[in-house]
Amino acid sequence: METQTIRFFHRGQVKEVSDAPITRTVLQYLREDARCTGTKEGCAEGDCGACTVVIGELQDGGDVEFKAVNACIQFLPTLDGKALITVEDLRQADGTLHPVQEAMVECHGSQCGFCTPGFVMSLWALYQQHNPGGEAPSRQTICDALTGNLCRCTGYRPIIDAGERMMALPAPTDGKLDPKQIADTLRNLKRGETFRYRAQGQDFFAPRTAAEFGAIKAAQPDIRILAGSTDVGLWVTKQFRELGSLLYVGQVEDLNQIAQRDGMIEIGAAVTLEKAYAALNAAHPELEELWKRFASLPIRNAGTLGGNIANGSPIGDSMPALIALGAEVVLQHGETRRTLPLEDLYLAYQKTAMQPGEFVAALRVPVAGPQHFRTYKLSKRFDEDISAVCAAFGITVQDGIVTEARIAFGGMAATPKRAAATEAALTGQPWNEATARAGMAALAQDYTPLTDMRATASYRSRGAANLLYRFWLETASEALPAAAVNVRAPGAGTIAIVTA
Repeated sequence: METQTIRFFHRGQVKEVSDAPITRTVLQYLREDARCTGTKEGCAEGDCGACTVVIGELQDGGDVEFKAVNACIQFLPTLDGKALITVEDLRQADGTLHPVQEAMVECHGSQCGFCTPGFVMSLWALYQQHNPGGEAPSRQTICDALTGNLCRCTGYRPIIDAGERMMALPAPTDGKLDPKQIADTLRNLKRGETFRYRAQGQDFFAPRTAAEFGAIKAAQPDIRILAGSTDVGLWVTKQFRELGSLLYVGQVEDLNQIAQRDGMIEIGAAVTLEKAYAALNAAHPELEELWKRFASLPIRNAGTLGGNIANGSPIGDSMPALIALGAEVVLQHGETRRTLPLEDLYLAYQKTAMQPGEFVAALRVPVAGPQHFRTYKLSKRFDEDISAVCAAFGITVQDGIVTEARIAFGGMAATPKRAAATEAALTGQPWNEATARAGMAALAQDYTPLTDMRATASYRSRGAANLLYRFWLETASEALPAAAVNVRAPGAGTIAIVTA
């Protein structure tokens, strides 16, 4: 297999790169090689949004999907066959600002300007999803689009105003970023075979089929699998690790599918978190808050559910909910697959049941969930923060008796873990306050949490127990309304404080 050049669309033409290290980031390429310094470097870990760019990918239907991602943790070879849109692309040929930029000016959405290009690119991605002159996105939709962008100058109100204003301004007329022309270019760049890029003695493989992916992994069991690089990227930018050769899942077409069969939602390992959660939320709407609070939109646009599962982090927010829903993980070696319950995948901290050469191919989640299902997240920030505790509760109640319970937590142990003692304390008992409190007490048998920078052990233990009590309040026979248990729910805001 011969080495090939990295080919992608940027600044109105196809760019080819042949000599960059395989872990060179898109941000490094932009600022140091392409001299496109509008994209800024802030945190170098995908948290601040100063480096936000937009990636365009050709879809099966022939259209181009534009999505905001963090350039600081995306490796350059992952751009092969895609379009890269940066803030330099937005100004029209006659010098006129793009409506997104003009709206930021009119609404006074920028002061120091360092983070402004990142905000502009997040808003530009949102702009592409709506018709200029048509209905503007809701303020909540705008806020969701900006969860990955931090600003400490203007505050967010004028930036959100700009997100509303941009749709009312005249649409661009120069056609420089015409999605149809970009689609034509990407069709010409599309490869029909495995893409191999080699630099400085290291290989970057991007297979097109699961069979090709499995063959490479089986032949090289120790090769590092790369998905959205939302975690692996930090190994380079923060830990300065040498990763060796990389096997990229992002171009494997049959792993980038979502299907529903046999009562299960099957999500391929290459499906992004954003698309995976959209599919899961359609079947289980109780997941919506966890979906929107999982990292930020640029992270969910890049990261994959398969990667989150394979990583096995004890604070990975997906796993508790998926375990409570009874999810199964599909593992593949070569072309052979096996399935096991998701909770059985995790053996110890950062250790899984995968054999050498095996990889996560898909996740299977039951369409029908428990009668009562909830997920909760405790973190220092509401948006874009790592959990101190992530909890998921699923129970079925018949004739007032708990007949089945599946409870899982993240942040409470070395792995995402079911609460076996707590489940036993609930099962077969009436679903009342006494049973809920017995379950709260049983949590001490299931978990011995640690103290770290996110929370103390006592906070985690108390918080986990209180979340179970909240779950009971929300699902009891005389359940409290959402406004009584969630300060962010519509109608919430009045809190009575009683002192002795």
